[in-house]
Amino acid sequence: MTSSPTTTDSTLGMLAERKRECLGQLNETIIEETRDSTAPFCRRTWDDWLCWPDTAAGVSAYLPCPDFVFGFDTTKYAHKDCDENGNWFRHPETNKTWSNYTSCIDFNDFEWRTTVRTIAETGYSISLIALILSLGLLSYFRSLKCARITLHMNLFASFAINNTLWLLWYRLVLADPEVVKGNGAPCIALHIVLHYFLLTNYAWMLCEGFYLHTVLVWAFVSEKKLVRWLVVLGWATPGIVIILYAVLRAHAGDPDDTLCWMYESANVQSVLIGPVCISMLLNLVFLCNIVRVVLLKLKAPAGPQGTGPSRTVLQAFRATLLLVPLLGLQYMLTPFQPDPGHPYERTYEIISAFTSSFQGLFVAVLFCFCNGEVIAQVKRKWRNVFLRTRTNSYTATQVSPVRLQFVRCGPHVPGEEKV
Repeated sequence: MTSSPTTTDSTLGMLAERKRECLGQLNETIIEETRDSTAPFCRRTWDDWLCWPDTAAGVSAYLPCPDFVFGFDTTKYAHKDCDENGNWFRHPETNKTWSNYTSCIDFNDFEWRTTVRTIAETGYSISLIALILSLGLLSYFRSLKCARITLHMNLFASFAINNTLWLLWYRLVLADPEVVKGNGAPCIALHIVLHYFLLTNYAWMLCEGFYLHTVLVWAFVSEKKLVRWLVVLGWATPGIVIILYAVLRAHAGDPDDTLCWMYESANVQSVLIGPVCISMLLNLVFLCNIVRVVLLKLKAPAGPQGTGPSRTVLQAFRATLLLVPLLGLQYMLTPFQPDPGHPYERTYEIISAFTSSFQGLFVAVLFCFCNGEVIAQVKRKWRNVFLRTRTNSYTATQVSPVRLQFVRCGPHVPGEEKV
């Protein structure tokens, strides 16, 4: 569900094996000078990426930059400093032992990945603003309250929270390598909550499709009861899935369960992908049947007894028809993901970042800003405010000349200034 910006599943397994080998050799010394003398030295250590050998005091150890970190130039070297007392250098801000990988950065690749991240953050921010405006509009106009608008508002809320969490993920996790490296409980919790709301996006799209299918195919249905069941489907079902995912991943002992779980675990990833695929397939089935029913009703004879679909149903149908394939576009592209270094890798990453981050904007545009009922309510409100303003202005201009004329024509009172 999330892309792997630095490593793959096989790489994480390789790192786990290297870590075991490195830690297993902690009691061995490599430097001959320190084996037969009391000269201080820094002991072998593992920093989650490389195994640094025993190093004499006052000397810097150099190792080739790791080849599994995207954005690193493998022809360059990282280094780790051993001070005069035989202690590895500690970063002054964190007071933790620190390896210097800054010389490994491929700045051309770094700039490109920064561009991709900027696209994603911009998209999530714009989408969040549009979703908040949509929720405000739908909440303000009480005349819009109905089952269908209730579903729209739940969908908007799901996307708004998901977009907010993605922005937090970019700012609090990906922007801080120490947080990622620490693999603490807060960032893992953010990963779980983030993916829960990602699942709710697809669950509520399924609710939209199921509702439209139900009210169009089965005319006699209690919409209140239907909405209650859909609320359970939209919020509770993803919760069951994400709990199963978290439990399985926490107890699987997978080497991928490091670095805030940002890398896809091959063992349990199907728990998340399966419900998304099922949701999309069911929506496509619903839409195919809706198309069939709408076409049949469009062929019905016109007149008072005509059974043609209402304009509202047709608008909702068009919006849903456009939105469902849009929501799954990034997953439709997943099988075609290029290998690292492929000429189309950057094109793929940009398309994926754009489609994922701007989904909320497209949802708001199709279901709110282009909704005929919402547009009508906004126009009506604007006309009322405009007419009230003009009426007050007209009244004021009519009253002022009368008062002015009275002052001019009336008798002059001593002590008052004559106009």
